[in-house]
Amino acid sequence: MNLSTPIIQLHKVGKALEGKLSRLGIHTVGDLLQYTPYRYEDYSNIAKIGELADGMQVTILGNIDIISSKRSPRKRTMLTEAVISDDSGTIRIVWFSQPFIKKVLNAGEKVYFSGKVKDSMYGMQMIAPTYDKVKDKAETGYTARIVPLYPLTAGVTHKQIRALLEQVIGLTEHMPDWIADDVRDRVDIMPYGEALRAIHFPKSDKELALAKKRFTFDELFILQLRATRIRAMHRLSSAIQIPFQKEHIQSFVSSLPFELTKDQKVAAWEIFQDLEKDIPMNRLLEGDVGSGKTVVAGMVAFQVLSHKQQVVIMAPTEILARQHFASFQELFAKKDIVIALIVQSEYAAVGIETIETQPKAGKKTKAGKKREVQDAIQKGTIDIIVGTHALLSDNIQFKQLGLVIVDEQHRFGVGQRKILKDKSGDPNTTPHFLSMTATPIPRSFALTVYGDLDISIIKSMPAGRKEIKTRLVDPHNRDKAYDFIRKQIQAGRQVFVICPLIQENEDEETGIAEEKKSVMAEYVKLSQDIFSDMRVSFVHGKLKAKEKDETMQAFDRGEIDILVSTSVVEVGVNIPNASVMMIEGADRFGLAQLHQFRGRVGRGDHQSYCFVFTDSDSEKAMERLQLFESTSDGFALAEHDLAIRGPGDVYGLTQSGMMKLRYASMQDVEIIQQAREIAQDIDLEQYPEMRKRVALFEEQVHLE
Repeated sequence: MNLSTPIIQLHKVGKALEGKLSRLGIHTVGDLLQYTPYRYEDYSNIAKIGELADGMQVTILGNIDIISSKRSPRKRTMLTEAVISDDSGTIRIVWFSQPFIKKVLNAGEKVYFSGKVKDSMYGMQMIAPTYDKVKDKAETGYTARIVPLYPLTAGVTHKQIRALLEQVIGLTEHMPDWIADDVRDRVDIMPYGEALRAIHFPKSDKELALAKKRFTFDELFILQLRATRIRAMHRLSSAIQIPFQKEHIQSFVSSLPFELTKDQKVAAWEIFQDLEKDIPMNRLLEGDVGSGKTVVAGMVAFQVLSHKQQVVIMAPTEILARQHFASFQELFAKKDIVIALIVQSEYAAVGIETIETQPKAGKKTKAGKKREVQDAIQKGTIDIIVGTHALLSDNIQFKQLGLVIVDEQHRFGVGQRKILKDKSGDPNTTPHFLSMTATPIPRSFALTVYGDLDISIIKSMPAGRKEIKTRLVDPHNRDKAYDFIRKQIQAGRQVFVICPLIQENEDEETGIAEEKKSVMAEYVKLSQDIFSDMRVSFVHGKLKAKEKDETMQAFDRGEIDILVSTSVVEVGVNIPNASVMMIEGADRFGLAQLHQFRGRVGRGDHQSYCFVFTDSDSEKAMERLQLFESTSDGFALAEHDLAIRGPGDVYGLTQSGMMKLRYASMQDVEIIQQAREIAQDIDLEQYPEMRKRVALFEEQVHLE
């Protein structure tokens, strides 16, 4: 057996379980060993039954006095109950829909049980605890120790994953380490194989902490190695130097109907200084929603165009590309500048002479007009080209591409940049690169994740922008919130409703259905009951891209009053007429993500509102939501989230596309510094295993 062994070759893995494990990304033994627990429960201390209290997570050792199975009062569920005793008292244990338990556990046996204690009308009880029978001189497998919990899917339990890991954990003893011994000695970290074993089967809190330290360093070190390598590559590249022209930029700024903020001016100046260099700019422009990043990008584009260079603006979705197309037309309405839109469904150019091709046009005409746009780009007639990844197609060639602006594309990697360089019209130069994001990433952490980029941050908001009024709504006031929303729609406004899950979920461990908000359930409730006289629609991540785009465009045209959605609207969508953001199950989102949702409204002239709902009675959840209610600074919220939840939760959400950091956090200041210093200090060419690991990382994850 080795890391490449298919998972189906393990004991007790048949075709059905193989399919379920594949949904978790587990196809091989190596995948299984790399499958990371999301948290741990400490059952290493055995408690006396008579000393138990509500909410305790414990292991008990007791005798099974009685065990029986029966139908629940409504006869929907099979209930298995046991009474367990030790010399201090008794406790009731309950399992739902697991009648096989009675065949496994017998009265008179001594058994370890690990789980959460609950005080009920029947006294103290445990629901579906893990258990181990006492065996002479044998270690317990799932109790009386620190137990890892894993992300699951329907039909797979923690116990199954742990049982499979027991079959393969021996491989970690002889596992090669990708970090060289001399590097490992500098930071005093565990060998890789030892850390991997301890992550799944920790012998103590101390050993688990050392394993986490090892993987924290791994995550930060690979990022720093990659950043150092990319910076070195950039220093070898050449770019067209674009000297700053003060009068030219002043003419642009004076044409704006508003004053630039101090942060906008500073960010623009940092970018202008980069453009003057003979190596390509590689900069990240961060700015909260509505802070004015687009104006800064327009100012920079105007400077580049004055040197007869073309500018590309790339967006992740068609609707966002169209919004940029409209914004740049407005910015340059009085300038002699030609702007094109390149998306899958349409090629269009607006400027001196309008060229347009729509899907409804005849095939020959449509193809001919597409060629007109392509030819105009290649001849340099078109100055600014806005689009999606359609810009990377072979039939788009530029005359002299000087600047690439990429918006909200955390997966835009080295490969895509090379494609644009090869199409730029000059094989000897590399275009300048500016990435923009509305995700508020504190500078200290951005330097870690985006170590290859220089960073500009716009924190201040333009004068006159109305602050979005945020309210945490308790269950008793839900109807009042609905009444307010109805009045907003009657006044001509539109509403977003965000839900955390796509469908009703069931807790596989206990068989008890949890009430979780879902898009489909919320859509049915709102469209058939609460707002049956309104136009309600929905989008979620499992819809095809075309269906999502069509629905979003209908919402943009004002044909939908209420849009129920998952977090697919988190980034970039601009609906000026939307004045209400309603977030269900808000405790399931991080503060940074909640702030992104809130930023979808407040983009027009109307006062906007954000209503936050939760069914959670957790004190910590309420504290977080109260902070969100009282704070409009996205960077402050992100700092708080990073400190409490860690970057894996804050930025590892699938919608952000950023690398999932499972271990590293803002508190790891010393390790961040060590990783950066060592990465800059070593020659990667002297470390073939580390070089291979960086190359593999670049294949798997593209950062900006």
